[in-house]
Amino acid sequence: MTEKAAERIAKRMARAGICSRRDAERLIEAGRVTVNGKVIESPALNVTAADKITVDGKPVGAPEAPRLWRYHKPSGTITTASDPQGRPTVFEKMPPEMPRVVSVGRLDFNTEGLLLLTNDGEIKRHLELPANAWLRHYRVRVYGGVDEKKLAALSKGITISGIHYEGIKAEVEKEKKEGMNVWISITIKEGKNREVRKIMEHLGLQVTRLIRTSFGPFQLGKLSRGGVEEVPRRILREALGNFFKDLKD
Repeated sequence: MTEKAAERIAKRMARAGICSRRDAERLIEAGRVTVNGKVIESPALNVTAADKITVDGKPVGAPEAPRLWRYHKPSGTITTASDPQGRPTVFEKMPPEMPRVVSVGRLDFNTEGLLLLTNDGEIKRHLELPANAWLRHYRVRVYGGVDEKKLAALSKGITISGIHYEGIKAEVEKEKKEGMNVWISITIKEGKNREVRKIMEHLGLQVTRLIRTSFGPFQLGKLSRGGVEEVPRRILREALGNFFKDLKD
C-alpha cells in the first residue's frame, strides 16, 4: 500500500495480522484503538500508511506480505489464543520463529488434522467466506452399525435440532473396517460448528477419531502430527488467484 493509498481501518488491522476484520470492528467499538493519538469510535474511517494506529497502546505495524501455513493439529489442543480451563492451545505449540498468526476456522479439541494458519486477516476472511464454498475433507472413525443408505441420503442435506446442513458426501472406506469400528470419508462445504460429529451422532454412531485431510486446495498430505509448514508463495498465488488479484499491495 502506498503512502497515499487509503483503506478502511478494520481491513488495515486485519491485513497486519492483528485479528479478523469483524474483531477489529469490535475493538474499535470498545474504544481500544487510536489513530494518531485519538481514540476512534467507528470503523468507518480510512487510513493510510502515514497514520499511526495502536491497539491497547501497542503500535500496529505495516501489513506484511500475506502468508499461509499448513499445521497438523494434534487431538487434545484447542484452537484459541487462550483457554480459561487451561487446556493447551495450538498457538502455544508454534515454533519460536513463527510470526503472529490467526487460524482459518477452527477444529474442536478432539479433532486432528489440517488447520490453516495465516499472518493476514484478509486471507482468513477470504477462506472462511461461505460464498467461496471451499470443500473440506475428513476421515472419521465411528463405532456402531453403519447404514450406508442413510449415509447416501446425506447428499440431499439434513436438518438436526433446527439447524440445516447442506448436502454432504459420506462413503464407507471398505478397506478400513475394523470390527465394529468403521472409517468413513466425508466431504462438506459449510464447516458449521461440530458439523461432522453432530451428523454422525444423529445417525447413532459414536465418533472415536476425526481427522481433517484437506481444506479447499490445501492438503494435509504427509505432514507429521504437530508439524507446521509454510505454503510456498507460488502455490499460494495459484490457489488464491482471486484474492491476490483484488489485493492492493
